[in-house]
Amino acid sequence: MFMKRSSAFTLIELLVVISIIAILASLAIPAVTGALARGQMAQTLSNFKQLHLATFNMDLDNQQAGSGSGWPGTNTGAPSTAIAWAAALTNGNYLKPSEIAKMLSAQSVQADPALTSTNSWAAIVYGVGNVDDGGVVFLSTKNVAFSSGQTNATIPLSTATPYGNKGFVIFHKGGDGQILQARFATNGNTTTNQPAPL
Repeated sequence: MFMKRSSAFTLIELLVVISIIAILASLAIPAVTGALARGQMAQTLSNFKQLHLATFNMDLDNQQAGSGSGWPGTNTGAPSTAIAWAAALTNGNYLKPSEIAKMLSAQSVQADPALTSTNSWAAIVYGVGNVDDGGVVFLSTKNVAFSSGQTNATIPLSTATPYGNKGFVIFHKGGDGQILQARFATNGNTTTNQPAPL
């Protein structure tokens, strides 16, 4: 008489398979979350580019009309606060308030559609002027900041919105932007005449 052998997995085999799956998942999760954060930062960089183009166009129109600067800052006729800059973009029909709010939002940060407070923005707007060179920072994500005259950015905190210490986005007045890792915050990403945040 022959004994019929069961074709089911043994408990040991099942535990080994579960362990292997758990190890593979633990290796894959950081790569997936890192790729997700890089994708979100790329979207923020694209949003900053659109804000830069709208501001550049507003500045050209204002100069041709003789009504001052479109760059936010202390120049005569320029918007003196980040809120005034956003209002000038909407009043001049360069962007709609909902578009600006969307561009100032990022991971875990939803900008207020009314644009009445910078507290809900994922971006810092710096007071740049017509005399500033293209290397000064015009926009940055809120998890990093450049002080007036400072050559290095403040290192992002792991809890800072929108991206913590995963990285940050900066966009220069000259029209170029960068996605940088937190370790680059101390490597001098701007010039010594960096304007102050608004």
